[in-house]
Amino acid sequence: MNYIYGINAVTEALKARGRAFQWVGMAKERHDIRLQRMIEECRRLGVPVRFLTRTELDQMAGRAAHQGVVAVTSAKQYSDLDDVVGAKRGQYSFVIVLDGVEDPHNLGALMRTADAAGADGVVIPERRAAAVTGTVTKTSAGASEHLPIAKVTNIARTVEELKDRNIWTVGLDERGPQTYDALDYNMDCALVLGAEGKGLHDLVKKKCDFLVSIPMLGKVPSLNVSVAGAVVMYEIVRQRRAKGGVQNKEALSGTK
Repeated sequence: MNYIYGINAVTEALKARGRAFQWVGMAKERHDIRLQRMIEECRRLGVPVRFLTRTELDQMAGRAAHQGVVAVTSAKQYSDLDDVVGAKRGQYSFVIVLDGVEDPHNLGALMRTADAAGADGVVIPERRAAAVTGTVTKTSAGASEHLPIAKVTNIARTVEELKDRNIWTVGLDERGPQTYDALDYNMDCALVLGAEGKGLHDLVKKKCDFLVSIPMLGKVPSLNVSVAGAVVMYEIVRQRRAKGGVQNKEALSGTK
């Protein structure tokens, strides 16, 4: 059985309709408005609700911070690369490629930021990397339920496939020759992020069209991958919004 837990995670999973729900367990002692709304949503969707003790919920969630809600569901349904590329949400493609992120909390945080920043989807490897577990769903606040997530056998080959589709690939590397904010992201692009501590694999690094770095002005040489990813993702958002603002002003003034 697959468990997802936490109010936001279960709520978003119900909204996304990407999983089959067997039932949702809720703490007997909780009677607040958020759980009441979830009960109403479950009833509307025909999902059974069971009221359980805190101990029973702890056992189901492995004593994680479940907030009094644990759902029994089908496994996360992964997309393929075509689905991620085809889910283009804006003028330019914006794909996040993760080269072996192993910590589920980092994966969840990256997915939460990717969704907030308007990314089209996320690509993760099948092996030696975190999958979308209950912990990832909880940490992402349910964002993982809405994003197309592709599992691929080889990240280096996937980078090549993206390039063949005219998507520029931008690797984040501490030795990148240009700073992350010096590159113009107003193009179809994929941001490639490496594993904790190890960074990008050498072959993946060589395949990328650009390598960018984040200036480190203190004593610590690098940022956590989820923080570093957020920094660059929102630089992409900033640049694209700025360009959109200029275009809007031109439209208002009748100039080009």
